[in-house]
Amino acid sequence: MQAITVQNRDAGLSGMSLTDIPYPHAAENDVIVRVHAAGFTPGELDWPATWTDRAGRDRTPSVPGHELSGVVVELGYGTTGLSVGQRVFGLTDWTRDGTLAEYTAVEARNLAPLPADIDHTAAAALPISGLTAWQGLFAHGRLTTGQTVLVHGAAGGVGSIAVQLAREAGARVIGTGRASGRDRALSLGVDAFIDLQTDRLEDVGEVDLVLDVIGGDVLDRSAALVRPGGTLVTIVMPPKVRPKDGRAVFFVVEPDRARLADLAARLRDGRLKPVVGAVRSLADAPSAFTTGERGPGKTIIRVTEG
Repeated sequence: MQAITVQNRDAGLSGMSLTDIPYPHAAENDVIVRVHAAGFTPGELDWPATWTDRAGRDRTPSVPGHELSGVVVELGYGTTGLSVGQRVFGLTDWTRDGTLAEYTAVEARNLAPLPADIDHTAAAALPISGLTAWQGLFAHGRLTTGQTVLVHGAAGGVGSIAVQLAREAGARVIGTGRASGRDRALSLGVDAFIDLQTDRLEDVGEVDLVLDVIGGDVLDRSAALVRPGGTLVTIVMPPKVRPKDGRAVFFVVEPDRARLADLAARLRDGRLKPVVGAVRSLADAPSAFTTGERGPGKTIIRVTEG
């Protein structure tokens, strides 16, 4: 089968190519999925798990990508809850070969059924962004009706979904980002937008929750905006500056079949819309990893037609 592989950590993007690799093995409680569409995180070549397995052993050449939508074609021993021919989508394990491939082996518990009327492209844009937004807002941020949340990167993959979920929960939402993202953020329902290049972040005032996907100086300055008892949540790095009278949380998104099913239901009835950017072929995936080639929205790799 064909897949995008990266030969080794030192090679980076220059070592990424479309190659022929062996068909995957379905271990116990795995399924093999024929991948129709896949998503990736641009920075994943810097993650240690991209290059080693859970025991720390080298597993190069590595197949990147951890989001997928496709069809189950094989069940491993003991696998329950899914069936051959079923449409599925989900988030794959960080320490195994990923989704930029015609077929991939996935733990069944990391996948959720995909309704027939949801397009594979839209579904592939949902797992990381949707689960990260939900877990950041509610599992870690404890957001409730009537509170105010500051969403950094409000027009991006995670931020755009966080805005929609927070609005539905009855929160007041302030979004930040570049000027080019202002119109998109406003269309998603932010109550106010802060241009991080021209506006003063400190003018936001106190908020109950900050959801950060940017890190760096923006993360450091956000701590002072958290009102007493509030929470600063980030997916970038452990915060160096913490709220004086509040919580600071750094987390890595986790698979959640039940929440994926809930997100799919929201997508079906129009309550949630992932922001999809460019849709590229598997052969074009290496160029999609470079910032200049991605453009706005979540880039999706279309692996199989139909």
